Amino acid sequence: MTTLAEAQAGVRDLHARYTDATFRKDFDAFAGCFAEDAQWRISGRVFRGREEIRNGISVIMDKFIRVFITFRNPILTVGEGTAAGRTWIDERCAWKNGDTNIAIGLYYEHFVERGDRWLFQWRMFETHYRGPPDMSGEFFDRRDWGAPPNMPPLDVTTEDMASARWGLPAAGTPGGGA
Repeated sequence: MTTLAEAQAGVRDLHARYTDATFRKDFDAFAGCFAEDAQWRISGRVFRGREEIRNGISVIMDKFIRVFITFRNPILTVGEGTAAGRTWIDERCAWKNGDTNIAIGLYYEHFVERGDRWLFQWRMFETHYRGPPDMSGEFFDRRDWGAPPNMPPLDVTTEDMASARWGLPAAGTPGGGA
């Protein structure tokens, strides 16, 4: 039986590898944080499988100088070789066009253990704040799925808040994904 402590350590290691890959713009390492058949749901988009996730992050990160992500402690429910949880994050973003911002959001996540590593199986991101660090920017109302371990359904989509900023076709258009 997987213990809570084992799952927490594995998920924290996964979050650290994800942060490192994002900051260094290592798209192979980023995609390697996901299971082969994983889904990443972000800004109205659904990226399916490692290759699509890798391609998506390479287009997204082309607009940034750097993005630094800080994960908070995940709130986990643990099964045998699996875990589900939610993790609050903040991002510090430096854009190539000279803009900067922070974002605060929540990842709903399903994890799987593969060998000696934990990977993302499914994750969905909701932005709750975007703007300057003094918190004078925009806050977004989001549906409350209830206290943990409640989770959104696996087919949920999020508002498309970034396709234009990231240089991706709008979600729901040809080439724009779900």
